[in-house]
Amino acid sequence: MKTIESISIWDNGQTQEATVLNAYAVNVSLGNSATFYYSLLSESMQQLAQGNLTMSGESYSAWEVDNYALDWIASQLNLVITGDYVAPQPVEHIEEIVVEEEVVAEDEV
Repeated sequence: MKTIESISIWDNGQTQEATVLNAYAVNVSLGNSATFYYSLLSESMQQLAQGNLTMSGESYSAWEVDNYALDWIASQLNLVITGDYVAPQPVEHIEEIVVEEEVVAEDEV
């Protein structure tokens, strides 16, 4: 998944902002073409748009790494990739434990 420059998408009567591109290959015909499923997601991972794109010809011949395919998908959809998506990490609740020490006078030792 990649983060993208925010784009507005009309979703169920409201404008939503897509900020994440997710994509994966769903059909690869070796030496010929590859079909990719893509989805555009909101910051909360709500799917706002989805579809399929088929890469063939020179683009398919040049495809050797995943980032090339993601860049190609972004260019087909007129999106600007801004970075790798990093899922938010859950916040750990750490309780502070206070241990009180008993002070002992030297003459009691």
